[in-house]
Amino acid sequence: MGRAFEYRKAAKMKRWGHMSRVFPKLGKIITIAAKEGGPDPDMNPKLRQAILNAKAENMPKDNIDAAIKRATDKSTADMVEIVYEGKGPHGVLCVVECATDNTTRTVANVRSYFNKAGGELLKTGQLEYMFTRKAVFQIEIPAGMSKDDLELELIDAGLEEIEETEDGTFAYSDWTSYGTMHEALESMKVNIIKANLQRFANNPVAFNDEQIESIMNFLDKVEDDEDVQAVYTNME
Repeated sequence: MGRAFEYRKAAKMKRWGHMSRVFPKLGKIITIAAKEGGPDPDMNPKLRQAILNAKAENMPKDNIDAAIKRATDKSTADMVEIVYEGKGPHGVLCVVECATDNTTRTVANVRSYFNKAGGELLKTGQLEYMFTRKAVFQIEIPAGMSKDDLELELIDAGLEEIEETEDGTFAYSDWTSYGTMHEALESMKVNIIKANLQRFANNPVAFNDEQIESIMNFLDKVEDDEDVQAVYTNME
């Protein structure tokens, strides 16, 4: 009974730890989307998807509504999305996507993570050619529709491929086709679980176990920053 209690306690702490890190990040994206395109998700596709992504992470409705409301607050007037590029431990290349209302604070924090790990921040755009940006949709294929049929229907919308994995079914397109893909999936009544833009390394690099551990420790510190939304690397 004691072990069961400790297990439940540990699981609860892990869950709360995840929420404390993820919810503020999701909230910022919702706020930015509402600020850019208005607070009505029916009229704002970016906001609509940001809300769906938040719901997929079990973010409470009250938190979502509060994030939308913050879009009209003066305190969020300077909320922006910004990207930093850098070289981390063992030369791993990183692209760090952030959402912040204080770029001075954010760049100082991000730079400190790289410096402490023996790396450095690079000039913006220096790693652009090292990564390919894609739109990624986690979807549920409707009953009665095959993967092949769905692929044929989505080709004109910019689909590159549909991949079925243990984690779910994913549709990929070039990042410039995000809007047309989103509209096509919605018009076909395909359930979009999550959707976002991701970066994929063009030439992934292999590291040994010791290097990977060091890199992962570094990435954990970067990802824990409240302004950091995502980190992409060229690690294989």
